[in-house]
Amino acid sequence: MTSTPPDSPLDTLWHPRTLAWVVIAGEGLAIVLALAPGAEGNRWVHFGLTSILMQWISLLAMALLYFGRRPLATSSHQTLAYAALGSLLCSTWFVSAAAWLVLHDAWPMADGGWASLALRLTGVSLTVGLLGLAAFQNHWRARQLAIRAKQAELEALQARIRPHFLFNTLNTGAALVHQRPEAVEQLLLDLSDLFRAALAGPQQIPLEDELALARRYLEIEGLRFRDRLRVEWSLPRTIPDVTVPALTIQPLVENAIRHGVERLPRGGEVEITVSTAPGKVIVRISNPVPAPGDAGRQGHNVGLPAAQERVEALTAGRGSVVTQREGDRFVATVRLPTAGSPTPRE
Repeated sequence: MTSTPPDSPLDTLWHPRTLAWVVIAGEGLAIVLALAPGAEGNRWVHFGLTSILMQWISLLAMALLYFGRRPLATSSHQTLAYAALGSLLCSTWFVSAAAWLVLHDAWPMADGGWASLALRLTGVSLTVGLLGLAAFQNHWRARQLAIRAKQAELEALQARIRPHFLFNTLNTGAALVHQRPEAVEQLLLDLSDLFRAALAGPQQIPLEDELALARRYLEIEGLRFRDRLRVEWSLPRTIPDVTVPALTIQPLVENAIRHGVERLPRGGEVEITVSTAPGKVIVRISNPVPAPGDAGRQGHNVGLPAAQERVEALTAGRGSVVTQREGDRFVATVRLPTAGSPTPRE
């Protein structure tokens, strides 16, 4: 099922909180119209009729935008804004005409009463729509600035991770030059692939490519640890078609080795599992836990926070990175939403 992109402005319209505010705003406008000078007849009756019309107008406008989300998915933000205003005006005219056809005999008004009501509703819809456009532009501009600020933070985190990984790999290569010179060539090729993805590649890559990068990293570490490092992959026949930030899984695998396998005299097994659940893909990286009291080497403490920040930023809060201890193993779990999964409340 095709859906709008995760960063589409239309996504904010489907939140329950947004729908609630639309209903409340409709009631507020109905109260204003009922209390406005010049309202004829019983104001309670006028409020009831106007309230029904306002709710139908607002909800119909939302429905029109929802059913038009696919052709609008690739439109510019300005086009989306005018489409929203147009849907509000069309809903106003349609609901006004439908109310006149259904109620004009059962609810007689003075001559021109229905036309006057339709004009007032049109004026209110146009005013509210223009105010909404201004609020939307300010909101979207603030959101884009926040995303740029978050991206700058993520790039700073990446800058700290890359030298850390590079130093480890170069040390491994230096140790192998005399012992296993034939393996150094493969190490450098794997290192080249990893840094090409980190420095010159896209910020977001398919999960399958990210797992391939993690596999190359494990091949590099396998040259250093030899029999002390055992890797168990559990992958589905077809890797789910989801996108992840580049070098998200690899730092978690690196943590599993540095804080698990490397601190155990006999080494241990790193398990990487990919599974699916309704609306999400789950990646689990687990490693053995050293004995209590073994402080071991301290890392830079940026791998896990960087992965958390980048996954949350890419998925607009729908994805997550969670760590926990399960028996004698430490587990990092990455949850990634699939296309069409629900967007959370803001």
